[in-house]
Amino acid sequence: MRRNAGDRVRAALLDLAKGQARIASHSERSWASITFAGARHKVALEFEGEGAVHAGELFIALLPDHEFAIPRQLVADAAVTAVDHRLEPPWMQVCCELLLLEEG
Repeated sequence: MRRNAGDRVRAALLDLAKGQARIASHSERSWASITFAGARHKVALEFEGEGAVHAGELFIALLPDHEFAIPRQLVADAAVTAVDHRLEPPWMQVCCELLLLEEG
């Protein structure tokens, strides 16, 4: 099976989350400027359990400066847009947005 950019984004985010998250939702829409073309990805990840929530906190800290390695794509921007947290049982949802530009 051939993986597309969305598949690679999800895999990269799960890797950054140290395998402690699950993808709750993912949407993708085309994006373009005069000089660049790509797509904006909105992803919600859920972290369940104390260890997973800790991994989620680390994910939040690392995401903005993370160097992604997605073939033929440049991650121009990656940001956490929302966080929802519950103490009992430990659970956290992290929503993020990534702008991927197609590399020539």
